[in-house]
Amino acid sequence: MISIPFGNLHRQYQKYKKEIDDVIQDVLDNGHFILGENVKKFEEEFAEYCGAKFGTGVGSGTEAIHLALLACGIESGDEVITVSNTAVPTVSAITAANAAPVFIEIDEFSYNINPDLIEERISEKTRAIIPVHLYGNPCNMNGISKMAKKYSLKVVEDCAQAHGAEYKGRKVGTFGDAGCFSFYPSKNLGAYGDGGMVITNDAELDHKLKLLRNYGQEKRYFSIVKGFNSRLDEIQAAILRFKLKKLDFWNELRIKIAKKYSDSFSGSGIICPKLNDDSKHVFHLYVARVKDRDCFINYLEKNGIGVFIHYPIPVHLQQAYKELNVKEGSLPVTEKVSKEIVSIPIYPELEESEIGYIISKIKEYFV
Repeated sequence: MISIPFGNLHRQYQKYKKEIDDVIQDVLDNGHFILGENVKKFEEEFAEYCGAKFGTGVGSGTEAIHLALLACGIESGDEVITVSNTAVPTVSAITAANAAPVFIEIDEFSYNINPDLIEERISEKTRAIIPVHLYGNPCNMNGISKMAKKYSLKVVEDCAQAHGAEYKGRKVGTFGDAGCFSFYPSKNLGAYGDGGMVITNDAELDHKLKLLRNYGQEKRYFSIVKGFNSRLDEIQAAILRFKLKKLDFWNELRIKIAKKYSDSFSGSGIICPKLNDDSKHVFHLYVARVKDRDCFINYLEKNGIGVFIHYPIPVHLQQAYKELNVKEGSLPVTEKVSKEIVSIPIYPELEESEIGYIISKIKEYFV
């Protein structure tokens, strides 16, 4: 029986082993491991790729959001609007900034924040909105930006799963005050450890971020604000500089695989990802929906196909966030979707035979 893992980072490394080994060796030979030339150049290159003026490399995607919120002036007791249908790090970054998350319902088919519902949740304490470009699918930034402008709110985009995604021809991360990215190994642009970045067009915000990530130091041993240790290291930056050159190619492969899936599953009992004409979905994940998910997952796993659920429990129902007092039933669309979603393997190194096998087995299930 064929066995297809949900993800396989080893394949990518083996394909580019020499190039990756070489850039790592260059860092080892240079002997500069923290905030060196590779970090500086990657910040410039990634910001330019996204269409932003500035980039600040940090320790993780979570820290990118956390520090971006602080740089935007978010303080204890402030409210930040976001979604519950996201990875916990989105919300843990808000609470790390001592702010309170306020959850908005999602659109049932994009799985992203519903801009039409934002205004009714804005209070005198609301200071920011965090739209999450979930699974690589851009949010409706026009609607979000309109609300932010009307109420003078900061916008911090969570782009952790959306490297290279576009809305109306612009890369995500450039619509708000800051765009926050994760370079966790499994991302479309992934390092070999943790890493993140904040991009912005605001020079003052960029300066604050560079202080916050390194103990608030303007120069070594001279801290002018209270900061943190959240730095992208030289080895990861060197790897990411090489991988950035491949990102568009890898994204196109993901898009082609997704199209094969959606074309093949049309008319079956599976709800495929919805594409918007004004957006470029880069398919960090291919997330479908089925009614009897447990049965579907068991069938795929018995046939050697690895699957995952992103995410089985919305944040507002997680035990760690009980104190938010958001009861079950408060976000019915979010809760419904969380019971039906399932992620099917999608990565650039999937072989044609494996894609065909996945398609055939899923179609057999619905016969």
